[in-house]
Amino acid sequence: MPAVAYSSWSGAAAAALEFAGVKGETVLCPSNTFIATPLAALRAGARVEFVDCNREDLCLSFEDLERKALAHRPRAVFLVHIGGHLAFETEEIAAFCAAEGIFLIEDCAHAHGADWNGRRPGSWGDAGIWSFAPTKTISTGEGGMLVSRRPELIEFARAFRNYGKPDHTVQGLNYRMNEFTAALGIVNTARLDEIVASKNAAAREILDPLHPARLGLPDGMTSGLYKYIVFEPIARTSGLVYETPCHRLLGHQVELPNSDWVAANHWCVPLYYHGPDANVGLGGTDRK
Repeated sequence: MPAVAYSSWSGAAAAALEFAGVKGETVLCPSNTFIATPLAALRAGARVEFVDCNREDLCLSFEDLERKALAHRPRAVFLVHIGGHLAFETEEIAAFCAAEGIFLIEDCAHAHGADWNGRRPGSWGDAGIWSFAPTKTISTGEGGMLVSRRPELIEFARAFRNYGKPDHTVQGLNYRMNEFTAALGIVNTARLDEIVASKNAAAREILDPLHPARLGLPDGMTSGLYKYIVFEPIARTSGLVYETPCHRLLGHQVELPNSDWVAANHWCVPLYYHGPDANVGLGGTDRK
């Protein structure tokens, strides 16, 4: 799929939102996500309305999305793939957004190495945006990428990351990825299948027997296992996907019961890749 490298996830998100024309419009965003997702829309001049998640996959609820779309008539929707797997309702959400003329942005920051019957994240929406930040399965220290099947968006994204050059009809800034960062990404991407296979093997052999309350996947889906998620209430741990939903962080007075439930009823078992000659280690935690 055509792709444009960026210096960060935020640069790629800014390009997608600018192309979608969200200034003065509404963007629907899941509350169970990293704060960067709604902040990117707010910085682009949009109004953000939060949508609940599902308890099964921690991702955007199609039922609540339909309800919020009818109420708010959004210009764009963020579909965030949480924890390394794809949102279970990706097909329904993508079909709904296409039918309603809503620009769909897939936030693939966690989804390196995931697929569903061979189809990769970022291929359902108008744009897919990726992060290569330090904790990610594919990391370049910092970095991001925008992918799209829409040639006009790819052309826009290339101009947006470089001050709108050559003709400056696009009002972008400097979001270029430097050559050294790109080289790290190329090397790491070549190892992606190996990393994902190793983490999945360790999960099946070591962790699954210990954690019957783990998140389960639909048939045909592979998770990149950015997080190994277990649904259990736990009083204290640093191993959460997100501790506080974004609607609470930003003071929105909206009832999102599943987002609140997820925050209080999950934790993440450490699962790391240590190379082809070592087992995946268990210990420590990280965050998006």
